[in-house]
This record gives sequence, structure tokens and C-alpha cells, in this order.
Amino acid sequence: MNITDLEVLTVPDRGDSMMLVVIDTDDGIHGVGEVGVRTRQEAVRGVLVHLREILIGQDATRIEHLWQVLTRSGFFPGDRLLNSAVGAVDVALWDLAGKALGVPVYRLLGGKVRDWVPCYAHVPGEDGPVEAFADACRELAAQGWRYLRFTVPTPSSPIVEPRQSVRAALERFHAARDAVGDEVELLIDVHTRLDPPDALLLCRELEGARPFFVEDPLRAESPEAYRRLRAGTAVPLAAGEQFGSKWEFRTLIDEDLVDFVRPDLGIVGGITEARKIAGWAEAHFLRTATHNPLGPVMTAACTHFNTACASFGIQEQYDHGPRPDLDDVLIRRPVVEGGRAVPAEIPGLGVDIDREAARALTARALERPHLRRPDGSFTNW
Repeated sequence: MNITDLEVLTVPDRGDSMMLVVIDTDDGIHGVGEVGVRTRQEAVRGVLVHLREILIGQDATRIEHLWQVLTRSGFFPGDRLLNSAVGAVDVALWDLAGKALGVPVYRLLGGKVRDWVPCYAHVPGEDGPVEAFADACRELAAQGWRYLRFTVPTPSSPIVEPRQSVRAALERFHAARDAVGDEVELLIDVHTRLDPPDALLLCRELEGARPFFVEDPLRAESPEAYRRLRAGTAVPLAAGEQFGSKWEFRTLIDEDLVDFVRPDLGIVGGITEARKIAGWAEAHFLRTATHNPLGPVMTAACTHFNTACASFGIQEQYDHGPRPDLDDVLIRRPVVEGGRAVPAEIPGLGVDIDREAARALTARALERPHLRRPDGSFTNW
């Protein structure tokens, strides 16, 4: 089963751009993958142009070999943009393998270790009135979601004053706890907006409120900074969604600086690399919390991966519920209801695309907010 072509398609997705990769073979089977980076997508498209030349004529079943070639043949180690392209290709190759062998992808990964995958939902309105935010928590809980996530607020956006954000986060966390009780787990995402002193303050103040985890409390550029935070707080910590390979996870895992590792299959290089990260984490009794703010293709990939992952903890789930805007393009996609994802019992990932419909569409990646501190200096979104 040799690769004959690679096609890149961009599909509008709630004001953003979903970049999909379709790989064709001489057996008439195609596989679908999704790019994890949704900012600077044209740079990823350029990588895919180069990778296409390497891939055509290659045996599509040699997934590990192709991963090594794609990530290492350019001499410079793979980073986020390169591995976002590799990740889309890798997921498409696993989809192809499942279709060729007539089995769901999770079967290729060792089979089920769970019947369904617990997911967490994003709670809207963290920057709005507290009462409306609490109502949104209640509504999601009523729909069956048992894990809810919200981001540290930026009440004066685009101005971010760290202490104000910490106070607002604490207020909303306690409001959410009062709204949904103890049976629903709460997760708070700092989104790398705070520096170590303010991140430590937030974590310490949250200890009595029992968060499921505090996500990305610090910037990803220095995993070593987590040593100080880890020593100063007892709350569970999660990080890794911005990492581009297993090597970037090394310090966090080897030194047990977090409780949850957060690989994004679309950024670290696909299922192939994520399996290695999960195995490494398992040896340290750490759990995975796959980053997945993406579309149906990556949701399907995460669901198959987590169905077969022994060290699994929780799956992020931004895409759920009816999507009539995608009905004409993604003609088969996963279903996530009540905080549970279940892999499709059909060959491959269980997703498929109408390429003619997709080719007729254009999309532009959404530029993320540019936030700044009160003095005008740039800060992370």
C-alpha cells in the first residue's frame, strides 16, 4: 500500500480554520489527519509541501519508520510547526492502517482498556458575570458532564493585571463549586498567563477547593520553573499542550513535576509520539490529559488513543454536540455526549470527508487575542 498523494484542505470552523490532511494510496484507500496548530497555519502548509515529496511512493504501513524519516531527515530536530505537520500525517496513516486491515484504530493500539473515555467541557463566560458563569456550569452538569474546565479570567481584556485575574479565578472557582457540588470535578487553566509568584498564590489559595488540576500554570519555555511551583503547592498540576515532542516532556516527567501530562496529538507528532509519552508517564505514575481544542478528526484520534491508553486521566473536549456547519464536509464523525467519548466500531478512525465539498471552501486562521499588562507590555493569551 504505497502513498500516491497528500492533499491539504482548510475548512471553516467557528470562525477559525481547520486544516486537514488527506493521504491517498494505490489501494484506493485514503486516510484523514488534522493539524494541531491553528495559528501560523501557512507555515505548517509549507512543511506539508516538503513532506509530500518525501511521502509519495513510500509504504504507508511503515508508520514508525515514516515518523522517524519525517522528523529527523531535515537535520534540525522537529519543533512544533514541523511536528504539527507530521502529526496530521501520522494520524492519517493510522486511519489508513485501520481501514486497510478492517479494524478500528484502537484495536491496532492494543485494544480497549476502558469502555468509554471521560471528557471535560469548556465552561463559557469566565470573563462575564459570576452568576451567568455559575448557570453555565449547572447547565453542563445537567447534560451529564462530570468534568468542567474554565480559564483564568481576564476581566479587563485586553489588559491583564495578574492579581485581578487571580482574584477573579478564585471567585469563579468557588461559585462553580457551589453550583455543581462535589460530584463534578473542576479544572482551571492558567493558559500560561501568570508568572511564578502569582501562579503560586493561585495554587495555594485553591488547595482547599480541591481542583482536579491546575493547567499550564507557567510558560512552557522553562519546564525547570515547575520545580519551585511543585515545592510550594499541593494542588495537582498539568502541563505540556505546547510541547512539540517527547523530549520537551522529559524534565516534567523525570522529576515528577506534574501529575498530568498534556500531549496534543496534533502537535507532538501524532499517535506514534503520544504513545511514547504516555508510556514514559506510566512509569512515573502520571496520567495523560490529552489537549484537544480541535475538530472531529482529532477528537476521533484522541478517543481511539485514550481507549487503549493505560495511563489515561482525562480528555479535553471542545468539539461536541450537533455541528450542522460540518454536515456537508465531514460526512462521518465521532459522537461525544454527556462527557463520554466512544470510538467508532468501524475500520480506521471512523471519520470521513467529502473532498469536493471541502475543496469549495476557504478558511483563514483566527488571530488569537493580543493581551498586555497595565504598563503596555505584551503578555501571553
